Amino acid sequence: MPARVERTDPDGVDYGRVMQLTFVVTIAAGAPLVAVLSLAVELTTWTERALFAVRVGAVVWIVTALSIYVYERRANAE
Repeated sequence: MPARVERTDPDGVDYGRVMQLTFVVTIAAGAPLVAVLSLAVELTTWTERALFAVRVGAVVWIVTALSIYVYERRANAE
């Protein structure tokens, strides 16, 4: 029988939660955003499409990560 997984109560920001939320929100919000933004740009090759998705996805990821971190930090301060 494996040992029971215990809960933790980290001091400060729970970075595991921040990473998990960043991953989920980036995929849930980023994929539709990339699709909508790609309609306004002519992307003729697969290379252009991939580079566009990476560039837009990187911006979505950093904005999401910083927003979630700030939210968790403020929520933890209260």
